[in-house]
Amino acid sequence: MPSLRCIDCHSEFPSATRIYTCTNCAGLLDVVYELDEFRGERMMSIWDWRRASPKAADQSGVWRFRELLPDAEESEIITLIEGNTQLWDAPRSAEYGGLERLTFKHLGMNPTGSFKDLGMTTGITQAKRLGATSVACASTGNTSASMAAYAARAGMKSFVFIPAGQIALGKLSQALDYGAQVLQIDGDFDDAMRLVREIANETPIYLLNSVNPFRLEGQKTIAFELLQQRGWQVPDRIVVPGGNLGNSSAIAKGLHELRERGVIETLPKLTIIQAEGANPLYRLWQRAKQTSEARFEALPHAFTLATAIKIGNPVSWPKAMRGLRWANGEVEHVNEQEIADAKAIIGRDGIGCEPASAVTLAGIKKLVAAGTIQPGEDVVAILTGHVLKDPDYTVNYHRGTLHYTDKSGQHIALQSHYANAFTQVPAERSAILNALAG
Repeated sequence: MPSLRCIDCHSEFPSATRIYTCTNCAGLLDVVYELDEFRGERMMSIWDWRRASPKAADQSGVWRFRELLPDAEESEIITLIEGNTQLWDAPRSAEYGGLERLTFKHLGMNPTGSFKDLGMTTGITQAKRLGATSVACASTGNTSASMAAYAARAGMKSFVFIPAGQIALGKLSQALDYGAQVLQIDGDFDDAMRLVREIANETPIYLLNSVNPFRLEGQKTIAFELLQQRGWQVPDRIVVPGGNLGNSSAIAKGLHELRERGVIETLPKLTIIQAEGANPLYRLWQRAKQTSEARFEALPHAFTLATAIKIGNPVSWPKAMRGLRWANGEVEHVNEQEIADAKAIIGRDGIGCEPASAVTLAGIKKLVAAGTIQPGEDVVAILTGHVLKDPDYTVNYHRGTLHYTDKSGQHIALQSHYANAFTQVPAERSAILNALAG
């Protein structure tokens, strides 16, 4: 029977307790499992066998691994058959990044187009088990889309708090279509996060942001599935975008649990990449290299065009730091130009992703140039969202019109170094042939 344990004071609570943080010290909570006989070869054999099963719980790339997930009867599971996302070789991206080879795991191929589905299936299932009838989240887009879809499947009401004018319309359209009540907050994501946490503590509404430990349990199966797809062979390094830091924290926890149970002997190096304008973890990491007394400092005004990671006060930073220590990790940040160009290169491999995903390749390129990543390393980079999540960004890049205004009010136009602009031609055969020849 799993339980909840505070990562700071180690207080324990029953898994059916409806809390999001420790009631003794306000620390973040883990779902923890007893170390039983289910381990090693036996674990891998059962999980591999389930890949061929027709049952929905086995077809899910999350619930297939249910021995290391919160308790739920199969009849209680809310699933859209999430997971089962591809590992793709990316030779053009590898060359751009300075690697001999590079693999992307594209979580944007989940049912609602992002990695959030992996956590939402466990989060909504836990909400159902606790008797909740309504759920809520603060979101820059992907969380709202996923929560709304899974809440609709469960017959629950869903409430989404979004920062006004700071969410890609592709993501907002999903939340609306799935029936969520969307509240636009006059503030940024961090304001929305603060408010939704206050309301969840005062009402019966169940909170489904990554501060909820049950959500991260689903997301840790990214590590399980990735290794299963590789025949349980560990890569040298896994590179992850860093926004609210739930995903990197979850992947680290999943890898740690596999090592505890003898499935793997070593952990890959966990590498987290943030946008330069939304980089509180990177700043903490740099200070921590100088002194063990380094303290986390939130950014009051985070900025990046990669809206999915435009977060200045990430909830899961303590778990992310723990994961970096477990996995001999590294943190880097990249600027808007580097993100935009990396996204275009990923597209040249026939792989579309949202802007936040592209920080992985941009960070790889920077770390290879610095000698931190060696060209011959076996690297898996995580892509978190589908290209159609933010099509305006893509079109504006290829048009040469991608721009932003910095903190000083200066207008910054990004260069479209890898643009693929469309050509305007008259509706005439000869003009079209000339254009094709060109």
